[in-house]
Formats: sequence, C-alpha cells, structure tokens
Amino acid sequence: MRADARKNHDHLLTVAGAVVTEQGVDASLRDIARRAGVGLATLIRHFPTREALLEALLRTSFDELAETAAALAASDAPDDALLSWLRDFVACAHNYRGVVALMTTAIEDEESALHASCVTMRAAGTRLLTRAQAEGRARTDLDGTDLFALGASLAWLSDQPALAPRAGHLFDVVASAILTTTAGGGPVFPGAEHTAAPTSPME
Repeated sequence: MRADARKNHDHLLTVAGAVVTEQGVDASLRDIARRAGVGLATLIRHFPTREALLEALLRTSFDELAETAAALAASDAPDDALLSWLRDFVACAHNYRGVVALMTTAIEDEESALHASCVTMRAAGTRLLTRAQAEGRARTDLDGTDLFALGASLAWLSDQPALAPRAGHLFDVVASAILTTTAGGGPVFPGAEHTAAPTSPME
C-alpha cells in the first residue's frame, strides 16, 4: 500500500474507532465517512463491508490480547495471569458496544472476516486457563469456551446502565468461581472479598 493510501486507511480507522466507541458496532457507515471528511464510496473502497471495517478495528485489540497473554504466562503467577488477562478481555469487549454478540457469532462462522482474530484471541485465554489448571489454581471443569462466555457476559453487564455500577463486584464473584482456593481455604488472588467456589469433583 502506498504511503498516501496507508495514511488515508489509518485515518479512516481512527475515525471509525471513535464513532463505533460512541455508537456501537451498528454505527452508520455514512456517519463514519462524513466525520472522516470523505464520501461513502471512499470508505467502502477501503472497507467493502461493515464486517471488514470492524475486523480491521478489532484485529489490533485482539492481537494485543494474544501478546499480553504470552507476556503474562512468562512473568506472572498462573492465577494472577489468568485474571489479569480476563480483565483486559472484558475491557476490550466493552469498548465497542454490541461487539460481544458479533464475536460470539464470528467464532462459529469460519467465513466471517472476524473469525480468525476471535479464535486467536480465545486461544490465548485458553492457554492461560490451562496453565492455571495444571498448577491447581483454576477449577478443571472449565474450558476456553467457558472462559470466553464468562468474559463476554461481564462485558455485556458493563454495557447495561442499570448494572454497570456492579460490574467490578461481579467480576470478583466470577473470578472467585474460576479460581480454586489455597490449602487454607482463603482466596488465591489479592484483594478478593468473596469466597471461592467449591472445588469441582474433577479436581
């Protein structure tokens, strides 16, 4: 891509990111083009479909989540790494209102432009979960799909005005259900105020 074309491409993405953050994933493509100072045809030339535009917006965030997972696995305790990544995932999914439903559909649809990015992101979280399970720090009756579903649910809660004030509290509740307890029965992550879920018969 030529330098001028790349500049225009990046400008459209920057504007689209701001509009989608404000309006959600159903934001008007015409509005994005208008705010970017171009015609709708120009936007469509760069991003032929809404899904192509959203894939470009989300790919960077999902790639960063995958990179974060690798860094956490190398430096943090398994339980801390898992919760830190889950918190980042929830924040990412909450950033664009309505993206949870889009991601859920894309994971199941191999033809979706978002499929590869979503699957890669989910796999990164799965590796952290598996590592925590191997160290006895997370319950073993969960898999990567469960972790994704829990994170997506927390992001959805944050999108609901009536429930958003309870999002932090509910994250702690979910976290305590994911993690196992220490030998003494206390929570295994700092600052937790909730009792962890009972150990599964599989553990």
